[in-house]
This record gives sequence, C-alpha cells and structure tokens, in this order.
Amino acid sequence: MTTTPTATRNHEVRARAEEALRGLVGSPQATLHEDQWSAIEALVVDHRRALVVQRTGWGKSAVYFVATALLRAAGAGPTIIISPLLALMRNQIAAAERAGIRAVTVNSSNLDEWAEVYRSIEAGEVDVLLVSPERLNNPDFRERALPRLTAATGLVVIDEAHCVSDWGHDFRPDYRRIRTLLAELPAGIPVLATTATANQRVTSDVAEQLSVTGTSTLDDVLVLRGTLDRASLHLAVVELANPAQRLAWLAQNLRTLPGSGIIYCLTVAATDQVSEHLRQAGYEVAAYSGQTEETQRRAAESDLLGNRVKALVATSALGMGFDKPDLGFVIHLGAPPSPIAYYQQVGRAGRGLSQATVVLLPGREDREVWNYFAGLAFPAEHQVRATLEALADREGAMSTQLLETRVDLNRTRLEMMLKVLDVDGAVQRVRGGWVSTGRPWQYDEDRYERVRAARRTEEQSMLDYVHTPHCRMQFLRRTLDDDAAAPCGRCDRCGGVQLDLQVAEADVQSAGQVLDRPGVPVDPRKQWPNGLSEVGVALKGRIPPGEQAGPGRAIAGVTDLGWGAQLRELFHPDSPDGEVPVPLRHAIVAVLEHWEIPEQPQSIVVIESLSRPHLVRHLAEGLSKYLRLPVSARLVPDRSVPPNEGAANSAQRVRAVAGRYTFTPEPGGPAIDGAPVLLIDDRTITGWTLTVAARQLRQAGASAVYPLVLATN
Repeated sequence: MTTTPTATRNHEVRARAEEALRGLVGSPQATLHEDQWSAIEALVVDHRRALVVQRTGWGKSAVYFVATALLRAAGAGPTIIISPLLALMRNQIAAAERAGIRAVTVNSSNLDEWAEVYRSIEAGEVDVLLVSPERLNNPDFRERALPRLTAATGLVVIDEAHCVSDWGHDFRPDYRRIRTLLAELPAGIPVLATTATANQRVTSDVAEQLSVTGTSTLDDVLVLRGTLDRASLHLAVVELANPAQRLAWLAQNLRTLPGSGIIYCLTVAATDQVSEHLRQAGYEVAAYSGQTEETQRRAAESDLLGNRVKALVATSALGMGFDKPDLGFVIHLGAPPSPIAYYQQVGRAGRGLSQATVVLLPGREDREVWNYFAGLAFPAEHQVRATLEALADREGAMSTQLLETRVDLNRTRLEMMLKVLDVDGAVQRVRGGWVSTGRPWQYDEDRYERVRAARRTEEQSMLDYVHTPHCRMQFLRRTLDDDAAAPCGRCDRCGGVQLDLQVAEADVQSAGQVLDRPGVPVDPRKQWPNGLSEVGVALKGRIPPGEQAGPGRAIAGVTDLGWGAQLRELFHPDSPDGEVPVPLRHAIVAVLEHWEIPEQPQSIVVIESLSRPHLVRHLAEGLSKYLRLPVSARLVPDRSVPPNEGAANSAQRVRAVAGRYTFTPEPGGPAIDGAPVLLIDDRTITGWTLTVAARQLRQAGASAVYPLVLATN
C-alpha cells in the first residue's frame, strides 16, 4: 500500500502531538486517545471547528494545549481560552507551564497585571490567554484587546460549552456573546468547544452555535461525543430525616472515606455551619464560597491539592473550577437542581484513582432552595421595558447603580438582564455604564418559558435519581442521553457501595447543637446607596456615626440548615399571621442571653408591620415582659406604601422607607432621649428599614439603637 503525502504528514503531526502530550502530563509513555487525535487533527491540520463532549478526566484540556503547541510552532497566533471560573484558570495555567506553554489571564483578581499582559500579547510572548465570558463585554477589553486578538489568534477554545446553549443547566448570558465572537473570526481559524456533561439536545444546540461564521454557517462541525461512564465512581444516596442527622452522618463517616474531597452545600450559610461542626469533630476542613475572600480561596485550593485538609466545604463556586486527579470523594449535602450540574460536580472525583466514593444526602428543603434560585431567572417584561425606557430617556451612559433607582431589580438580576439585552442588540455597555441602541427588541417569552420548563424537568429528574430502585450510574447516563445498556455494578443499587445508614444519637445531638444554636449578626449599614437624589431622597454618602444603628441580632438566616426551616415556614406567603411559635420564643431568648450588647437598652421601640402585625406585637410584648423593659414608642408605617416595596434593590428600598414611619410615643412610656433602645422588627431583607428607623430614633434622641429581628434574608 502506498503511503500518501497527506498520511505521512498527519503521521508526523501526530508524533509531534504525542511529544507535546508527554511534556504536558510528565509521562514518557503517554499517548493520545483516538478521539483526542481526531480533535487535534481537525484543529491543527484541517483548521475546522469541533465540539468535544467527554467525561471529566478524559483529557479535553490536553487537546487544546497540544493543539496550541503545534499551532504556535507553525507560526500561528496565541490561543484564546474562554473559561468560566478563576480556579479552573489557575489549574489550566499550571498545566500549560508543564508543557512549556506560557499562559496568562485577565480577570477581576489581577487588575494590576492587565497592562503587562496586553504588552506581552502584543510582543508575541504569550501562547494562551484565558478570559472569562464576562470579560468579552468589558468595554476596555472589547475595544482595546479583543479586535487585535481575534485578528491574530491561532485557536479559540470555549470551555464548559454547555453554557452556550439555552438548554444548558448553567445559563450565563455572557456565553451567548460567543456566537458573535465566532461569527467575526477570520476564515480558517480553528475553534474547539468542550464540556463534560451535555445531553443530545444541548450537544446539537452548541454545535449549531459553533457553525456560525460571518453571514453563513458551516456544515462540517466535528462532534466527538464519548461515553459519560466513569469506572472509578461509586454512587450512593443516603436519605435521612433532618439536617442534624445528615450532618451527624457526615461527621461519623467522613474519616472512613478515602483521601480528601469536596463536600458541596447549596448555600453559603450551610458551608459555614457544616465546616464549623466538622472542625469541632476534629476534621481539618475549610469553607469555600462566592463570598470567600480571594486569598482565602487560593489558600483553601492549595490545602486541598496538598491534602492538608480532609475536605473543602463548598458551594457551586468551586463547581467546574477544580482539578485534582486524586480526589477521593464528593459528597452533596443537598441535591443540585439538575442531573447535569450533579454529574459535572461529582466528576471531579476519582480522575486518577481506581475508586472514588460519591454520596448524595438530599433534604426536604432542597426544593425550597431550587425555587429561590429559579426566582432569579430572566425578569418580567415590564421590568425589562422600564430599563429600556430609562436608558432611552437619558443622554449618555447610565451606570448600573443609577439604573437601580429606576428599575425594581437587585444588582445581580439587573446586570444579568442588561447582558442579555446587550447580546440581543438592544443596549450596549460603554465606559461609564449602559446606553440604548434604539434598536427594536422583542420579549422572547417562548424562549424563557422553554428554559423554565427545562429546569422543572431537570429538578424532577434529580428527585427521580434519589428514589430510583435501579442502577444510579445507568440513570444518570440515560438522563444525559448516553447509551447505558448494563448496570454499572458499582453503585449502592448494584451492591457496589455499602454505607452504614445508622447515626449515633450522641452525634445527632452534637450536630443539633451547632444547627440549633441561634444568633447571627445583623450588621449596620454605614453608607447610603448611590443615586438617591434620582428618586427624590436627599441622602448620600457615609451615614454619620450618630445616625447609625448599632450591631444587631437575628435568630438565623432563612437559608440556614437549622432554624432556617422554621423561619421559612413562618414567613411563607401562605402562612397566616399569628403569635411567635414557641420554639422561636426560646430561640430569641437564647440569642439575648449570648448577645454581648455594648450597653443595655432602657426601652423597646417597635416597627409595626403591615403584613404581620400580630406577629410583631406578640414579639414585642413577650420581650417587654421577659426583659422587663417598657415599650417607649412605635414606628407606624404609612399604609399607602405596600409591604416590601422596592425590596429588590437598595435605592428603591430606601426610597420606599425613607419618611415612611411616624414616630409615635407610647402613652405613659419613657422618653428615649439620651437612652439606648432595642429596636424590634420581624425580619430584615435588605437592612434599609432598620437603617432608616435607627436614623429616625437617633435624631429623636436615642443614644444607641440595637436591632433585634427573628430572621435575616
């Protein structure tokens, strides 16, 4: 058989590719999988666009780093990798360095390095630039760096590409901007999209997005979709009655699990409570969430990589962004709302091990958390129209902070909505904020309903996963449209995992003490929100110390594992107004007993409630009797202002509550002039009602104001 020049050339390219691979993984025996080579060949030889859907640990990053090495050696420009999380970027930079590839990043944590990064790119000293999808809409990056990069790039990589699709579980508006980026690439620039978890519908949708080029579409996008089975994963579900039992089971069984791992929680509050209890039980653990300070995040990641901690107790902020081949276990204390999200997270375990334990500890409160996050979806049409009208009415750019004074949305939802409108061409982000483009825009209710329906289907699939009597790996693979003819033989349903479901009563009591310990801080606001003059409120800047509230207390947050369930029930919209439930009475007493209040209040001031007047009156009367303090005054609300109006964002809330309350001394009550007071309300959502009330009381002569509420949001 005669060897063709093309075959010879491809053989040489593969040899160079495997040489680069050995440098990347540090093994002289390393060779490429056939699908890895097929992807590299498509990118390097044929300059095609490819989608690789392969399980975690398969070697997707090897494809784009090896392709980068070969393309750069041939004189191509640097690779742009669009990657969603900082932790993942750090892993990727370290991996690139092992292969002799210089990788850099521009992100929110290295602002001081951007100028040097841009200089290095222009000088040809950079092989790989990692950016977040959000960076694509940064005006400075979009105008200064992106045009040069897209004109000179040798390869574009889209990591976690399921986010490109509306059908992906983690809908991120900035990923939709990638379609525009791809359409503007010069002809012949290869593109690689990768993900570990995508069903057939998402795969087809992402492939369609990849096909866009200029004014036409390609018909030869290479799709390489492998099996999602992971032979190292041993799946199990442990169903227990309440959070204390689940936390006790965790503390009781964690030391029997191999190596170190990740414990995922659904909320930030849960990461704090779980890590506290595990430390008390003698474990080295660290909490990790979106609220963890950057240096602490890096230290926690380093400690887990070095096996200096048994586990990171993390929210999905860790999620896709961690690469540790010898991760021995992944535990979920609470189920994620999607099998795609779940399999993505458990896929971090056992990449370099023959066996890793994966345990789900579901709770009845999981659905409440899902519903909360589902409520953060794309806003209603009237809120979108209000935003467009506000921008159209203003000459020049309007900042997000200023828009908050015109639109009843919190910062996160407002920014997400603006990004979608930007992608759709209705608005544009510029220096100083946002401007209207004047282009017509249609509210796509059908698309948003499809996304909502997909989420509901995925949530039901997670409930079905918990209760399935059949193989768990088979269930997940079929849910993700992966062929799974035979049971895995490794999960708890197949007999491959046997976990002790009994929990010692002493451990349950110990966990209960952590969860049932009431008392969380209510920190005072010290700065007025920007733009209040736009809504007719003459407040700005720092709140003078003489008008601030003092440190306050609440029983718990509504998302806490312990008291959160009772507080969620108490404040559920369908729950009737009534007396403070007995357990919560005991809890508020415990809060008072452990509260080292700076100076003892001399009286009580009550913020009367329009939505729960009986509850607040009962709380104030009970505290008056218990503390033997008189009620000196009430703050009576204007009934023309609906309860919780403007609670979505700070500027709107201050507008709603500023001047809302009338200071009404209690007949026969003591004067508050010169004396500290205890300020009573049912709960605090934004903190602004307490802030405005405290200012009013301080102006009326109170020497200090200490808020006490049942719950924080």
